[in-house]
Amino acid sequence: MRVKRYVVNALPEAVSMIRSELGKDAVILNTKEIKVGGFMGMFRKKKMEVIAAIESNQANVPTPQQRTANPQVDAAVEQILQTAQRTATAVMEPPVPAPAPVPVKESNDRKEREQFIIDEIRDLREYMVKLSKQQHNLAAMSEPLIQLKVHLLEQEMDPAWVERLLQGIEEKQHEAEGEFSKDQVWELAAAQIDEWLRPYSGSGISSHVRVVHFVGPTGVGKTTTIAKLAAEQTLKKGRKVGFITSDTYRIAAVDQLRTYATILNVPLEVVFSQMDLTRAFKQLEEQELIYMDTAGRNFRSELHVSEVNSLLQTTEPSETVLVLSLTGKTRDMAAVADHFSKYGVRKVLFTKLDETSVYGAIFNLIMNFEFLPTYMASGQTVPDDIELFQIDVYINKLLGSNGP
Repeated sequence: MRVKRYVVNALPEAVSMIRSELGKDAVILNTKEIKVGGFMGMFRKKKMEVIAAIESNQANVPTPQQRTANPQVDAAVEQILQTAQRTATAVMEPPVPAPAPVPVKESNDRKEREQFIIDEIRDLREYMVKLSKQQHNLAAMSEPLIQLKVHLLEQEMDPAWVERLLQGIEEKQHEAEGEFSKDQVWELAAAQIDEWLRPYSGSGISSHVRVVHFVGPTGVGKTTTIAKLAAEQTLKKGRKVGFITSDTYRIAAVDQLRTYATILNVPLEVVFSQMDLTRAFKQLEEQELIYMDTAGRNFRSELHVSEVNSLLQTTEPSETVLVLSLTGKTRDMAAVADHFSKYGVRKVLFTKLDETSVYGAIFNLIMNFEFLPTYMASGQTVPDDIELFQIDVYINKLLGSNGP
């Protein structure tokens, strides 16, 4: 490490000298007020002592072009340099007596602090460069593309997918040698999203399974969703349906499902552990289809996911559906989805569409976790407020009234 000492009237003067002599990656290690000159201890002038350093492999002085390549970044670095953590160190200019030996531990601590400061400045530079590029890219976009980007980010679509979508539209625009209108941009966006989602469509609950487990966090509407699906099977298709619930953490949940069971005239079994499942299936052996309600827990915890998964083991043809509410946070939904996907859960059902206007989380979960969407539910009306997931309906909700 190369270290230099400067005696100046004010700190800005030192910053300018440091940048000129040591370069833009230099770090201010210490500043303090000193008195110099005078006669017999009198008439001494106040000065500022500034100690700066640069790593040996970065000690080459940058050219003026390099120092001014990005004024925003340089200004930010200068601000950080002026407020960098201060610590004492040996100096080389002008000559001063050699410093006393520094204990090994203190020396190591100082090196760690110096490295921390250097790393912080580098991270800041990278961020500022990235921000500058984003601003440049945004300035180069046409107005319809900017509107589409802003809209999709407000819909909480994953930024990586947004950029990929915009890049595809920009390439088509370049091939056409002209800017697309807003209608054209929205139509191209709808077509691309449709193409991405198409492999995951048509994934309702399988007709060949006998047991369907419903899992998901507390309050997402699992019980009501089960009632809606059961009503469709019993009233519209004439199938014999049975209920199993393991949601014994909430008495109200059992009572709610028992009420639905009474209305629909279907049997209900309550289980408290995995050992009770054999008895429950025995009691429902005449039923063609069994819907199992599980307890809502904090499924951002993998431990709770594991506990619920232990209740899903059966020799019957079965599948598990993850129920998520669109009123939840996108990040929380992703965390829950990540945990359940580790146990092979691949189907998802979305509820409470009527309580939100943000639909990007659906796209994110399908594309990032390869989930198969089954149904979209809204409202409390049984059995009407639920429908199979349809790509065109979803895309209309995602693009909204801003589209053509």
